[in-house]
Amino acid sequence: MAIRGSLREASLPDVIQLLYLGRRTGCLAVTDRQSHASVFFEDGWVTHATIVNRRDRLGDMLVKTGRVTPTHLEQAIAMQAMGHARKLGEILVALGAITPEELFQMIHRQVQEAIYTLFSWTSGSFSFEPGVRPEEDAERVRIAPDALLLEGARRVDEWSLIEKKIPSFDLVFTVDRSRSATPEPDFSETQRRLIPLLDGRHDVRSLVDASGLTEFEVCQALYGLITAGLVQRVGTSLPEATGRSLETQIEEHRNLGVAFYRTGMLEEALREFRRVGELRPSEGAAPFYLGLIAARQERWGDAVQLFRHAADRAGPRPAILHDLGVALGMVGEPDQAEVMMADAAGRAPDHPLIQLSWGLVALERGEAELSAVRLGRARELYGETVPAIWYWAMARAKAMAGDLEAALDAAGEAATRYPTDPVLLNNHAVFLEAAGDLAAAELVLDRALAENPSLPQISKNLGDILYRLGRYDEAWEAYQRVLRLRPDLGDDLHFKVGNLALKRGDVAAARGHWTRAVELNPRHQLARANLQTLGVEA
Repeated sequence: MAIRGSLREASLPDVIQLLYLGRRTGCLAVTDRQSHASVFFEDGWVTHATIVNRRDRLGDMLVKTGRVTPTHLEQAIAMQAMGHARKLGEILVALGAITPEELFQMIHRQVQEAIYTLFSWTSGSFSFEPGVRPEEDAERVRIAPDALLLEGARRVDEWSLIEKKIPSFDLVFTVDRSRSATPEPDFSETQRRLIPLLDGRHDVRSLVDASGLTEFEVCQALYGLITAGLVQRVGTSLPEATGRSLETQIEEHRNLGVAFYRTGMLEEALREFRRVGELRPSEGAAPFYLGLIAARQERWGDAVQLFRHAADRAGPRPAILHDLGVALGMVGEPDQAEVMMADAAGRAPDHPLIQLSWGLVALERGEAELSAVRLGRARELYGETVPAIWYWAMARAKAMAGDLEAALDAAGEAATRYPTDPVLLNNHAVFLEAAGDLAAAELVLDRALAENPSLPQISKNLGDILYRLGRYDEAWEAYQRVLRLRPDLGDDLHFKVGNLALKRGDVAAARGHWTRAVELNPRHQLARANLQTLGVEA
């Protein structure tokens, strides 16, 4: 269940404490004006945290702190761009530029500093989405929130003092040489690193960038120097709004849009990508992500048009063609979807998702054997990470091709691989019932119902089995659940409920359900015959 609220009503430390005590897993998205952050939890522990458009990328931090040379960083980035399926940190370790221990310490520090920065946000909103995990290439740690909360509280108290001397990051300071000349002050190590940069040109933000220190470390050291009278303010830098280039503005809005989209904040993402499109109408990423948002909101017609715009502006890239094919399939254009998927597969023949979706298109077009071939190729490419939908599709393809045994095998493997997925369990039960094993199908449906009692098709299938077994009272209960969840699930539901109602002596209810069955399917001859038996014209 999602958790949403305002930072004015609930402080971020309280929210984090709540997630920790509840041992929650998911993503906490935090927004403050034009800033956006994501904090990921695993069983209540913090595993990853990022702030969009914040200059604290791992590679930059390693260089600024002297842990890695610029040459090593450039080499690692080049290797990653050439297709090395490894994280940047892992490549740097392999190159011998940094030890695993140093890498872990820097990642740990990066996450901590992001959290500490968030504690200073007092306005805006937060949203927790359960089950959401970081990107696959994101570096992960495991930090107990209670330690972060203690240090964060201390820093918040210090910030309240620091802000009296340093109310803005665009302030520029310089060393008062007359005060610092004699006797030599007892500077801290952090202050010694800052003093050469206090030349009357660097503002606080650029001091952070140039020193490799965190915002808190810079401001804490600067506060001490100001309080001692060794440093004085000489002005401000150019306002950020006038100093930003068009490219910088576009990048910031794009980054915010991506972060909002990944954390499920679709309206906010919509706003940012529309702004990107306004700043640069030829931008290809904006219509692509707007199409993804439309798809998430099930506005499939809009998604088709947006993906077409993206292909026109960014070129026929495999990802765009794939998503356009999916959207075309959803608006009932399987032939056009086939064309797009074929083009995408030709450009990216080793992409497992494209092969999977291409197989789904063939299934929609009734080409069962072709679907199975494409799905087989997708499985080869996925290796050990086959997604749940693959099993559903392969079972359907085999059944459509008349190979019930192979369909049952695929559905059974799915239930083993994903034992808590109610859709796959329901699918397995359908094939068990088709194979005549009603007892096994009933057991699987009981499991599926326990996992998600809100899916009406599970109760419908369970009711059908109980109906066939002659356990009419239990079937009645199952069908009543369906009627509460989705009363218009189908004509077969109302036909059978009508039959059961007649067995229970409720002629009026039987008549009502048979009438509804005919309304849903005017060609339902058995329902019509039953109504005629009661003297009702259908």
